[in-house]
Amino acid sequence: MRTLLYSSQTYDRDSFLAANATARLDLHFQPARLTLDTVALAGGYPVVCAFINDDLSAPVLERLAAGGTQLVALRSAGFNHVDLPTAQRLGISVVRVPAYSPHAVAEHAVALILSLNRHLHRAYNRTRDGDFTLHGLTGFDLVGKTVGVVGTGQIGATFAKIMAGFGCQLLAYDPLPHPQVEALGARYLPLDELLAEAQIISLHCPLNEHTRHLINRASLSRMQRGAMLINTGRGALVDTPALIGALKSGQLGYLGLDVYEEEAQLFFEDRSDLPLQDDVLARLLTFPNVVITAHQAFLTREALGAIAQTTLDNIAAWAAGNPQNSV
Repeated sequence: MRTLLYSSQTYDRDSFLAANATARLDLHFQPARLTLDTVALAGGYPVVCAFINDDLSAPVLERLAAGGTQLVALRSAGFNHVDLPTAQRLGISVVRVPAYSPHAVAEHAVALILSLNRHLHRAYNRTRDGDFTLHGLTGFDLVGKTVGVVGTGQIGATFAKIMAGFGCQLLAYDPLPHPQVEALGARYLPLDELLAEAQIISLHCPLNEHTRHLINRASLSRMQRGAMLINTGRGALVDTPALIGALKSGQLGYLGLDVYEEEAQLFFEDRSDLPLQDDVLARLLTFPNVVITAHQAFLTREALGAIAQTTLDNIAAWAAGNPQNSV
């Protein structure tokens, strides 16, 4: 089965070729993003494998269908970037990777918390410059702090378990409470109450019409002054421009982002020789209490292996007429 992987990086090639040793699919790797400008490259490929920042809007899907594509195999859990009604109308099947390694993303969220709290990013730069002073590096003990988990699916539940291990008090928000999270002693609350009580808030919910800009100027104002916000979910969960005012006023004390609402034109590429054109991101990067990583929370050997294996299994199952993990 000829399959074209858009937005493929070196680590994608390595993990997919290793997983394909037994599947023996005809894999082709394309580093370019899937857009209207690059969709012609998929001509003659019955399967296109797409990542989170690939364009799967109606115009692109129509071009894919015209070129013979019958399956879009997402190598991600999220599918908010796919025009599903158009895919259904065109007869294009869409499958995804519903779970790979919840530990990878949950642990990265914890890494952002620890880095922000203990100012590791600032300390690292200082010591490399020969500055061994400690002013401005004071953190706080995590034990006893109140952590709000927004979204308690597999990743949120794993994150909650880790934070419980630190001795934190857990609050949770999710339409469907998770028994394992409740067993940790978490209290499920309405979102506004969670925001008001939590000192650390971590977002782990999917992006949909109900969660877009879940964090905005109004919700930021409801948080405790100096609270910490972590987002390893989807960039558009947060109204990013609203963060700047909250950071400037001190209402938001710490910010850790692994995702960004306008990341599609930036992340996964080396732009170090170019001026940063995104004014909002450029402003965020000036704050000493902000840590931003370029959507790397999923990037562990275990997660990459699971993503590749599940994606190839999805393609093989579809080809055999027994589709799995359909969207």
